Amino acid sequence: MSWEYKTLDELGTISRGKSKHRPRNDASLFGGKYPFVQTADVKAANLYLTEYESTYNDKGLSQSKLWEVGTLCITIAANIADTAILGIDACFPDSIMGFQPYEGISNVKFIKYSFDMLQKDCKQISQGAAQDNLSWNKLSTIKFPAPDIAIQNKIADMLSVYDDLIENNQKQIKLLEEAAQRLYKEWFVDMRFPGYKDCKIVDGVPEGWERKKISDLGEIVTGKTPSTSKEQYYGGDIPFVKIPDMHGCVYPIATESTLTKEGADTQKNKFIPKNGIMVSCIATVGLVNIAVEPCQTNQQINSIILSNEDDVYYVYSTMRRLKTMLDGVGSNGATMTNVNKTKFGNIKIFYPDEQLRKAYYVFCKPIFEKIFALSMSNNKLAGVRDRLLPKLMNGEIEV
Repeated sequence: MSWEYKTLDELGTISRGKSKHRPRNDASLFGGKYPFVQTADVKAANLYLTEYESTYNDKGLSQSKLWEVGTLCITIAANIADTAILGIDACFPDSIMGFQPYEGISNVKFIKYSFDMLQKDCKQISQGAAQDNLSWNKLSTIKFPAPDIAIQNKIADMLSVYDDLIENNQKQIKLLEEAAQRLYKEWFVDMRFPGYKDCKIVDGVPEGWERKKISDLGEIVTGKTPSTSKEQYYGGDIPFVKIPDMHGCVYPIATESTLTKEGADTQKNKFIPKNGIMVSCIATVGLVNIAVEPCQTNQQINSIILSNEDDVYYVYSTMRRLKTMLDGVGSNGATMTNVNKTKFGNIKIFYPDEQLRKAYYVFCKPIFEKIFALSMSNNKLAGVRDRLLPKLMNGEIEV
């Protein structure tokens, strides 16, 4: 098989996103109807990007640009060469490039899959002294496979079968999690729990409930990174969870980095057991995951090793609703929010009586078991797709 290889600008139009206003996080730009996609949103997406955390108002839009559905988003800072196709019209900043294919020349899904295959190369050329950055000058040095459009279409169709299944599973996961969150809101926020009409309120708290610090729920562990100069510390079978692994999931089934036993044993007190609750507390705050198996995290994550493991779903749901509070208790610097271990542990939450917590656990258990099963299925589907990708691209499998 002999294919042409071309630079990205020969296959479509490409330009950086826009966010002209300074400071970029000026509150007057946000809160409108226009989706504002950031690098973390691209990272969390699978094939199509439809979920986002922020929106622009008219003022925000005026200093940016609205990109059309079907645009390929390419991250060039923070997370390098992560990609997703816009499933909505959206704005994005200059840390993301937008690619739109030439009709009859390239297939946007094929280009996305090409990025998946070439991501390692993109990361290598983006490395810098201060912060990794994939400029156009660097990206333009990479040649992309450019077979006939009919071949691109066939390859894209074969690979997207797996992504379509993953997308369907993700929709089911979202619906399941929403069911758990709805009951949480009804019982523990709106206070319409079983028997609420006959329950006395004492000092603003239902009788039998307490206000507890997060540190009262169990041991708080702040993660740490083993020395990255020691190659023997990495590449083993112990998951090492970082913030990028936490996006868009309940369980971090697969992590970008893993530790060897030797690496993890340099900080044995940093192990998080299965069902530990992990909460991101630096830069991107308020992401919450449940540990699948014994693991370690980096220093951007505070974890709760629960004294009562039956509290796992109640505490998970409570942490999910704490993002605003976490933003409020952080030490706000110019670039990030930092919620240290002490501030995190001192946050107070409602702690209902044991009977009600147990009832919530019983309701949630089959929901989260299904979420876990779907997450495992997605990991397997992604693995099959990723093994098939290079074989299609190098001609081992004819199309």
